[in-house]
Amino acid sequence: MMMIHRWRRSGEFVRSACKSLSSLRPEHNSMSPSVSGFVNRYESKGKTFQSNAWNDHNRELDLGRNLGMMQQYKSFGSSSASKVQRNPLFSSLEPKDVSYFKEILGDKHVIEDEERLETANTDWMHKYRGSSKLMLLPKNTEEVSQILKYCDSRSLAVVPQGGNTGLVGGSVPVFDEVIINVGLMNKVLSFDEVSGVLVCEAGCILENLATFLDTKGFVMPLDLGAKGSCHIGGNVSTNAGGLRLIRYGSLHGTVLGLEAVTANGNVLDMLGTLRKDNTGYDLKHLFIGSEGSLGIVTKVSILTQPKMSSVNLAFIACKDFLSCQKLLVEAKRNLGEILSAFEFLDNNSMDLVLNHLDGVRNPVSSSENFYILIETTGSGETYDREKLEAFLLKSLEQGLVSDGVIAQDINQASSFWRIREGITEALQKAGACYKYDLSLPVEEIYNIVNDLRGRLGDLANVMGYGHLGDGLIEPYVYEWTSKHRGSISAEHGLGVMKANEIFYSKSPETVALMVSIKKLLDPKGILNPYKVLPHSFFSP
Repeated sequence: MMMIHRWRRSGEFVRSACKSLSSLRPEHNSMSPSVSGFVNRYESKGKTFQSNAWNDHNRELDLGRNLGMMQQYKSFGSSSASKVQRNPLFSSLEPKDVSYFKEILGDKHVIEDEERLETANTDWMHKYRGSSKLMLLPKNTEEVSQILKYCDSRSLAVVPQGGNTGLVGGSVPVFDEVIINVGLMNKVLSFDEVSGVLVCEAGCILENLATFLDTKGFVMPLDLGAKGSCHIGGNVSTNAGGLRLIRYGSLHGTVLGLEAVTANGNVLDMLGTLRKDNTGYDLKHLFIGSEGSLGIVTKVSILTQPKMSSVNLAFIACKDFLSCQKLLVEAKRNLGEILSAFEFLDNNSMDLVLNHLDGVRNPVSSSENFYILIETTGSGETYDREKLEAFLLKSLEQGLVSDGVIAQDINQASSFWRIREGITEALQKAGACYKYDLSLPVEEIYNIVNDLRGRLGDLANVMGYGHLGDGLIEPYVYEWTSKHRGSISAEHGLGVMKANEIFYSKSPETVALMVSIKKLLDPKGILNPYKVLPHSFFSP
């Protein structure tokens, strides 16, 4: 993952390319709208009225009531090409709609309270903010079906929402879409201790599933820093990767089946639990990673793994990125079947965490340019530890490692992970940042960091960190990523932030086929509009 963090100078953020956005930052908030954030903009007869994303909610509603002949837009960044117009074919919410939803859900599950809507309208990093006036809390698949069938008949746009932990604006409204939050659909439906197959509802929090499985002697194949808030339905809908992709692979491999509701209310029962089923098209893969734009995932069956008794974690220092690459190759060869995580961060990331998170210290004795976390998971405690120690000793003799330490207990291991998982939190505390979610060939990963540092000089602090084992890192310009055959979205999806940038990673023919699938499953385009696919394909 790579980050651009803007240095503070006399209380000001310095980055000339984004000066216009930086000036919108109110004094009471340390986070300013980034290039990937947006401002509200209403245009009429050559006049432009701007309200920043942190203005008083009621003020924004007052503007909305007085639109009259005006067309409503939202701009993402400073480029006019990123301007999104509200689809005029979508209906606006009326009292009769609210009444209908209360009939099927009950009054307490139809949310009109402004304070709760304020939270639901805003992403957790405060970069994206919608203006929805209604949030619905269905309790089961049937209620989701009734909601979507009605919304489709009325041309009411909707946005599915889970834990709202995304980074690209995929889980919050762009305009006034009705929010469908699946948080009440949080039941574990079944678990087979022979096959390890877990079946659950989409609103289950990832950490709660991990805790449940731990009592059964199993582990989730997915582990994320946001596990305490994110929902499994959202994980599946964004094809989240996480810390242990190197061991268990992506959700395309571990999700065995799912249930989804399409725009017209049809329930697609694809909730299989078999590892082998070649009867026709495997349609579940359309919904894994589609970010709720083709249907709302309501249930998931996922293959979990037996919990291993031996877990070891090493924190290692390396002089250069070439050594990190060689260390990864050697780890795959020498640790093989027990290697479960291989994470890296640079010294800028380490300094940030040390300066902004309480109680964090560098586990190694000296400062270095790069740091690696290597986790092994196996069944033989003595064998696994000796294997890891032998690997580290060999790496030290070869000059790949300059220093390192192995966690002696669970508390020390937690402190190691706190450094890696705390980077995003530290970035928020440090100030405004531009965050990208890119994947690249491993040998190219840190070149983008160095190139960007050369371009920006003292204007910004550029940091690199991420899942080195799967080629993931987060920033820079999409052209660089495209040139090196990378992906502009590694695991957070495209959302609204990158919808128009999809051509950097996908061919026009591929995108055209995606649009055809979208129009087939959602002819009116009500499901999570303005996300995933280029806005030009859906302009009225």
